[in-house]
Amino acid sequence: MSTFLQFSFLLAIILIAAKAAGYLSTRLGQPSVLGELLIGILLGPSLINIMHLSFVEHELTEIIKELAELGVMLLMFIAGLELHLNELARNTRVAAYAGILGVVVPTALGWGTGRLFGMDDSASVFLGLTLGATSVSISAQTLMELKVLRSRVGLSLLGSAVFDDILVIFLLSTFLATLSGAGGLGGILLLAVRMIIFVLLSGAFGYWLLPGLVRRISRLPISQGILTLGIVIMLLYGLAAELVGSVAAITGSFFAGLMFARCREKERLEEGVKALAYGLFVPIFFINIGLSIDLRGMQLEIVWLTLAVILVAVIGKWLGSGLGAKAAGLSWRESIQLGAGMISRGEVGLIVASIGIQYGLVRDDEFSAIVAMILVTTIITPPILRALFSKPKGLNFAASEEKA
Repeated sequence: MSTFLQFSFLLAIILIAAKAAGYLSTRLGQPSVLGELLIGILLGPSLINIMHLSFVEHELTEIIKELAELGVMLLMFIAGLELHLNELARNTRVAAYAGILGVVVPTALGWGTGRLFGMDDSASVFLGLTLGATSVSISAQTLMELKVLRSRVGLSLLGSAVFDDILVIFLLSTFLATLSGAGGLGGILLLAVRMIIFVLLSGAFGYWLLPGLVRRISRLPISQGILTLGIVIMLLYGLAAELVGSVAAITGSFFAGLMFARCREKERLEEGVKALAYGLFVPIFFINIGLSIDLRGMQLEIVWLTLAVILVAVIGKWLGSGLGAKAAGLSWRESIQLGAGMISRGEVGLIVASIGIQYGLVRDDEFSAIVAMILVTTIITPPILRALFSKPKGLNFAASEEKA
């Protein structure tokens, strides 16, 4: 079988499985993303292991991973498109408090857990930083399905995730520079300056130049010109986020969506992007998370460490982000909802965890505990959000639906 036919086979299996599992999940009253995550685990090395069948070539695994990266970028681009910059700006205080405390509290608890289980200082700090990460893509998809993304909680959640992403990347980069003996105070200041430069340049381009560019492209006789422009800008923003700002590419794609949300042609772009994303790339992304996890590799001797890491991950993020939101003025119900939305670690947690293996910061058994934490937090977040956003009979739910 040729490489192309192998690739076609894998794509067909992934897409059929994702849509079928998503449908079953919704029939059971859960968000479709939960089913897609679970079927990904079954298709992965935990059970079927479709990426390592005898007739599948190894390089196809990397291709699927790259398609999954495009999927999460498109997902965050859509999340940005569905918002307005002024709405997000009005929730900056909540986002800052929830985002910062959502990193500080789980990071501190993670460090303490590592020391309690005999891990050295470097491994304990790294464990804490892993627990400080957040994957908002899972929560964003769930909130979109529940039609509450533009509620005050939804807007604050997305803003909190941006603060979370920037802070975790900053702390992780500082930590790695300290371990290598490079950088020092000058390196830390340079990293902060690069992040600020990215935000300023991306905002300036999106505010002053992008609307005019979109209008000109819309007048040209080009098939799907606006859609192509949107994808190109999204990719360039993602590239700039990593190369200029030293933050994740998904942060750049989210910023790109926010910039396009100001344009009159937004609806045309959104329709095309959603068809492309949900028809192909986003299902691959959710399935790929499961393909990256091997439950059979879990070792029984680290069960207590695994349970402790999972418990601290859930409590630390929920408590930290929730208290931050409450301190910034949200109600208790809204604060609990926002804190729950920050629990998922998803692909961001996997990326941070892989750095630990790359730099030799954690042993294989400790890495297995971290992977189990990422799996559990990713799976439990959608049903928790579904339960928290369910409207009790006879109760006025307008508060949590309040527009910013």
